Amino acid sequence: MNETSTDGNSANNLEFQGKIAIITDVPSHEDDFHSPDRLVKKYGAKKIVHVTWPRDFVAERGKISESVAALAADREIKALIISQAVPGTNDAIDKFKQIRDDVFIVFCTCQEPAAETTMRANLLFDCNQVGMGSAMARQAKKQGAKVFIHYTFPRHMSQPLLSARRDAIKQECLKEGIFFVDAIAPDPTGEAGFEGAQKFITEDVPKLVAKYGEDTAFFSTNCAHQKALIRAVVDCHAIFPQPCCPSPFHGFPEALGINAESGYADLNYVIGEACLIAEEKNMTDRLSTWPVSASMMFTNAGAEYAVKWINDEVPKIGIDRTVLEDCMNAYIEEVIGEASVAYISSCTVGGKTYENYKLVLMSYLDF
Repeated sequence: MNETSTDGNSANNLEFQGKIAIITDVPSHEDDFHSPDRLVKKYGAKKIVHVTWPRDFVAERGKISESVAALAADREIKALIISQAVPGTNDAIDKFKQIRDDVFIVFCTCQEPAAETTMRANLLFDCNQVGMGSAMARQAKKQGAKVFIHYTFPRHMSQPLLSARRDAIKQECLKEGIFFVDAIAPDPTGEAGFEGAQKFITEDVPKLVAKYGEDTAFFSTNCAHQKALIRAVVDCHAIFPQPCCPSPFHGFPEALGINAESGYADLNYVIGEACLIAEEKNMTDRLSTWPVSASMMFTNAGAEYAVKWINDEVPKIGIDRTVLEDCMNAYIEEVIGEASVAYISSCTVGGKTYENYKLVLMSYLDF
């Protein structure tokens, strides 16, 4: 695990006692990696400790546990935000709790079963994958899709929520008269690696557009595929309903050639540039996503709720839904400059509802 924060001060650094640690993916997953930026600016780098997972978290699973346990040694840490909660997070938290059991823990985008994760974290966030699946198919229909290509691989389909989302897309496609196609792509954590996975997407999309026509919508379940997928879709004049992690930042800046250095501080800049490029390439309304980064919203809303938990402004046990909604909606309004609403519900698996596991949906932004 690599520490990314530098020492800093903020006028707001006394708004809560102690520190909040935030663990994200490495910089190649830009939304996750940049999700603490606003918090560091607001509270100061001495209050927000930002560290990263190993790049190959599957192969280095042992390091995940060791690194999370190491954070427990800092008694100033009062809350721990994990984005994304990759496989191995549960074991890591078990070791962490052997040392500390007084920390508010938030999991974002969980990749292990709800029955296990909800026992270890106080608050969990994920996109409403099943609801998103249905919404994505309807969005593709609105964009003119006649065929829907769903790229994935076995590791992702072993995750119940991702598998359920795939089924929801297929069912809604059937209702909407869209031909659904299962497509297997390389797992970037496998032998092909990141470059091999992206190369496959770059080469495969033109073949499928040649077979099914330009009115073909493409979706991949994996972050590493997004840049190559968006670029190939634009080159082939196909359709892209959304990235796997809905966000204007996820894949679009790299694929469209947008300078995102300032973009992470200015969402409207990225959206405006994406709309101009879509128009130039005759792709208007054929590219879409959520209006804010789901990953960034989870990290920031989770951290702001944690501040209230540290300050005894919310119950120590359970989640105050109204306060949580306020945290989410305040973040959205802050970054896009106007009021908007995140729709949340509690996760239900196998007939059991987990009240601390919140699923989120938003409406679409068309470029």
